[in-house]
Amino acid sequence: MLIISYYYVYMNTVSISQLKSRPAKIIDRAFDYPIAVEKRNQVKAYLIGKDLYEKLMAYIENYIDNKAVVSADFKKGKNFEDVANELGI
Repeated sequence: MLIISYYYVYMNTVSISQLKSRPAKIIDRAFDYPIAVEKRNQVKAYLIGKDLYEKLMAYIENYIDNKAVVSADFKKGKNFEDVANELGI
């Protein structure tokens, strides 16, 4: 069963020139919430903090793993020893 939590994401925007003039301050602001980087009022990139990125990657990996388990046909199983030998463990 896949459990999805919904987060309210607050998006801040900065211009490229603001990012160039104060990169450390802008990066610090991206710690909790993504920041849209705009050029001429069009979003060109998103800046996210390290922790948020790692949470996002973990969520995606868990989602992919869950889909693989759900779609696996365990009736066509393999012997554990054969799999271990194939993996070299």
